[in-house]
Amino acid sequence: MIKKILIGMAMATFFLMTGCSDSASTEDITENKSVESGENTTGKENYMEIENKDEKTVEEELIIKDGNKEIYGKIYKPAQEGVYPAIILCHGYNGCNTDFVKECRYYAENGYVAYAFDFCGGSVKSKSSGKSTEMTIFTEKEDLISVFNYIKDLSIVDKESIYLFGGSQGGMVTALAGEELKSEVKAMILYYPALNIPDDWRKNFKTVEEIPETYDFWGLKLGKNFFTSIRDFYTFENIGSFDKNVLVIHGDKDAIVSLSYSEQAKSIYKNLELVVLPGEGHGFTPNGGNTAMKKVLEFMKAQ
Repeated sequence: MIKKILIGMAMATFFLMTGCSDSASTEDITENKSVESGENTTGKENYMEIENKDEKTVEEELIIKDGNKEIYGKIYKPAQEGVYPAIILCHGYNGCNTDFVKECRYYAENGYVAYAFDFCGGSVKSKSSGKSTEMTIFTEKEDLISVFNYIKDLSIVDKESIYLFGGSQGGMVTALAGEELKSEVKAMILYYPALNIPDDWRKNFKTVEEIPETYDFWGLKLGKNFFTSIRDFYTFENIGSFDKNVLVIHGDKDAIVSLSYSEQAKSIYKNLELVVLPGEGHGFTPNGGNTAMKKVLEFMKAQ
């Protein structure tokens, strides 16, 4: 019988499921179609304007195709023509791109191209292709790399100034992608990164035999490979070589991802600033979120 999962699991529900989760199954989500009829190619500006709330910024749907997968997201950019730095935002467990609407609008208003997307199979409401039973932290890493390669070739993006941003599981994924993209990424920003995911699941499934073919966790059905793929993966043996600046923001009352994981990250990254928000948990309060958002902008402008 499967043991009860500890409350300290890495996957972040409170912050990551805002406006995104319901009782639907990922498998029930209808296949999404590309904005254009024809194949997308890396660097092709294949997006459709859907909203222009003011004269300063524009919001558009942007679907990125890479092989057989389609990654749905929204791009937020200054309305004035030009070349801008960019920030790619990664949601966490069972989250989606709309978790970062406020942040994306804020960064666009301040002169950045922001892109938030749905991981393939990463949520019950993901508009990207793929099933949740096929998703792992490594498939999400590959999704992020696909997104990065597309965004860097947009004519409006300064390819020398691209930032990666991730929250919780998205923070873990961002850290992994940063190891592969370190020569191209300007800097990284992580909100309470769930670097404890492999450790926690090793504790909860003591042996491989205990792992079922599928497992419903916090509203999302996971496949066996999610767990087996991290069985012998030790986070701090696989991150830390990214030598650009890293900003980590973590609350000292986080009951999902212990602050100790971010403190350990600080000890292995060459240039990591850890900002601890007093009284904040896993998912910031409105005040905490505003503080963090402004801190991120200050961090990017200082690079």
